[in-house]
Amino acid sequence: MPPFQILQIDASARPGLSGTDPRGSHTRRLTRRFVERWRAARLADAVTYRDIGQRPPSPVTGAWIAAAFTPPERRDAAAQAALAESDMLVQELLRADLVVIGAPMYNFGLPAQLKAWVDNVVRVGVTFGFDRSRPGEPYWPMLPPGKRLVILSSRGDYGYDAGGRLEAVNLVERGLTVPMAYLGLTETHAIAIEYDEFGGERLEASIAAAEAEIDRLVDGLALEITDGADRASAA
Repeated sequence: MPPFQILQIDASARPGLSGTDPRGSHTRRLTRRFVERWRAARLADAVTYRDIGQRPPSPVTGAWIAAAFTPPERRDAAAQAALAESDMLVQELLRADLVVIGAPMYNFGLPAQLKAWVDNVVRVGVTFGFDRSRPGEPYWPMLPPGKRLVILSSRGDYGYDAGGRLEAVNLVERGLTVPMAYLGLTETHAIAIEYDEFGGERLEASIAAAEAEIDRLVDGLALEITDGADRASAA
C-alpha cells in the first residue's frame, strides 16, 4: 500500500513564524504545528511541501486558457509549456490524501498567490469534467474520493466564524471550499487565529485555542486513518 500523502501549502507573504520570528506568520505556525504533530503520530506518511507565499504560481493567462481547453493530443510544445506548472500542481493535489493549507485573510479573502494556485488546479478534463450534451448537470468532479482539506487561517479582526459579527464578509474558507468541493474534495476542517490587529491577551488566547484545536483534530484524524488502514489490512 502506498504511503499516506499530505500536501502542505503555505500562502502567507510573511516568511517567518509568529512567536519565533519578528512579524512572523500565524498560518505558517499553524501548518507547521499540524504537520509536526501528524508526523509524530504517523512517521511513515509522506509530506509534500509547497511555499506559494514565497514562490507564487503563475497567474492564468490567455495562452494557459487556450491550452487547457485544447484536447491533450492536439497541444503543441507551446501549449504544453503553458500548462507545465499547472500539471505539476495538479499532480500534487491528485496524489494527496490530506491537503493542509495555511490561508491568511487578506482584505477579507484569499491571498493572490493562493487564488493563483486554485486557478491552476481547477482544470477541465483533469480535476472536473464538462460535457454540454450530458443530461442534467454538465459538470462533475474528478478528484478521487476520500481526500480531506484542512484550512488554517488568521484574521486581523474577530467574529468571522459562523454566527459571528463578520461572518458575511469572510471569503477565505468559501474561497477554498467552493472550488475544492466542485472538484470533489468535500470533507473540510477549518481553524483560525483572530485578533491579530489587537494583539495582547486576546490574540494570545486565540493562538492557544487554535493550537489546541489543531492538536485535537490531528489526533482524531490520525486515529481514524490508522484504524481504517488496520481494518483494510485485516480484511
